[in-house]
Amino acid sequence: MTDKWRNPLRDARDKRLPRIAGPSALVIFGVTGDLSRKKLMPAIYDLANRGLLPPGFGLVGFARRDWADQDFMKVVHDAVKEHARTPFNEAVWQQLAEGIRFVQGTFDDDASFDNLASCLAALDAERGTGGNHAFYLSIPPGAFPTVINQLKRAGLAQTSRDQWRRVVIEKPFGHDLKSAKELNRTVNEVFPEESVFRIDHYLGKETVQNILALRFANQLYEPIWNSNYVDHVQITMAEDIGLGGRAGYYDGIGATRDVIQNHLLQLLALIAMEEPVSFKPADLRAEKVKILSATRPAEPFEETTARGQYTGGWQGGQKVPGLLEEGGFSPESKTETFGAITCEINTRRWAGVPFYLRTGKRLGRRVTEVAVVFKRAPHLPFDDTATEELGQNALVVRVQPDEGVTIRFGSKVPGNTMEVRDVTMDFGYGHSFTESSPEAYERLLLDVLLGEPSLFPKNDEVELSWEILDPVLDFWARKDEPALEKYKAGTWGPPSADAMTARTGRHWRRP
Repeated sequence: MTDKWRNPLRDARDKRLPRIAGPSALVIFGVTGDLSRKKLMPAIYDLANRGLLPPGFGLVGFARRDWADQDFMKVVHDAVKEHARTPFNEAVWQQLAEGIRFVQGTFDDDASFDNLASCLAALDAERGTGGNHAFYLSIPPGAFPTVINQLKRAGLAQTSRDQWRRVVIEKPFGHDLKSAKELNRTVNEVFPEESVFRIDHYLGKETVQNILALRFANQLYEPIWNSNYVDHVQITMAEDIGLGGRAGYYDGIGATRDVIQNHLLQLLALIAMEEPVSFKPADLRAEKVKILSATRPAEPFEETTARGQYTGGWQGGQKVPGLLEEGGFSPESKTETFGAITCEINTRRWAGVPFYLRTGKRLGRRVTEVAVVFKRAPHLPFDDTATEELGQNALVVRVQPDEGVTIRFGSKVPGNTMEVRDVTMDFGYGHSFTESSPEAYERLLLDVLLGEPSLFPKNDEVELSWEILDPVLDFWARKDEPALEKYKAGTWGPPSADAMTARTGRHWRRP
């Protein structure tokens, strides 16, 4: 009997049958938080409901609450009922519930981690989890070193030929280049880099992965995907919510560190990278690293960056408070809730094409999109009145919430005169596919259990992202410029953001 049994009827090229995780257990630290309740627990149930988890899967919660296994089981049950994407199935739940355990403890208590080790050993024996354990750190970054060293002390980080141990880290990955390097060093002293999974949930979204399909599975775009035809690229992540209740995490971090360093620079890399040799993790990452290595923030920063802080206003028909009226924020808080930067990529393909990245809270609506805006046609045999409403061609990838792709182009208006106006062609995931897209955390958690690191940034990507962003953050801190402008809730950011693009004759898209 060979170690690895192979189904003789299964062709490796047949993608219809999904890969199913092998025997394993997932330990969640910070299990009482919102992320765990709204995203992780429902995603685990949805994976089980789709038949992608092994029958003996184990889920262990670790927190200081005085809970028994049944108490934690009820928390998971309620979270699944409220937030799961797939319908509730009692049989699936019962099978999953048999493997749910809870360990009470604090991060600095040796006995708690000894209890965790005993709990996992019992799961290995009772549920057949095989010593394969993933540790999800849904905790403040300051607690990472303590937990990681405790896992090492308790023997829970030790791998062998037949057993794997993996650690999953939520952002932020440090607050600047120096802290990111220190964090990476601390983690890698215990877990080798191939066992470290840094979660960027945006990379788990179907539409983000569709950027790769759009670019490399189609001949249509490649010839014009360069500075000869592309005028500029806009990457926007706008949220309509405020920061009530999140002061502890957000104050001092700000929008730029929170979103641009990870989500938006990863989107930039996927849009700008060269075609990889294959979609194997190493090949994909190599091309992203090349692009991030060639990317720099455009100067002078007082003209190419903008930041702001929302004030009270009206949003969705409701009166909402400004940041400084939100609980927990100091009246003197300098934390930006809107950040925009201009990047340039020093490669033959992208030289001279600005990449505008912006993110903000309490903006006009919740939307994430990448817009590739093309140059105007070099010769228009139309008079001005015929094309006065004509903009620039654009290809827009909508990441959320209305996932899809839009192409904007000029078309003749019906009638006797030659009048051209912008129209759009639209592809929506919901209209074209009967199967709904899995949640990002479903894909990412399954990839952790499968040991598939394609969608997870590694050390070099994290550090390169901070190298791009640090000069801007240093400039803001040193010069206190550009000024932290105020913008009303429900608008699209401070005037300086509009001025930033207007200097070069461009303007932000209204998503």
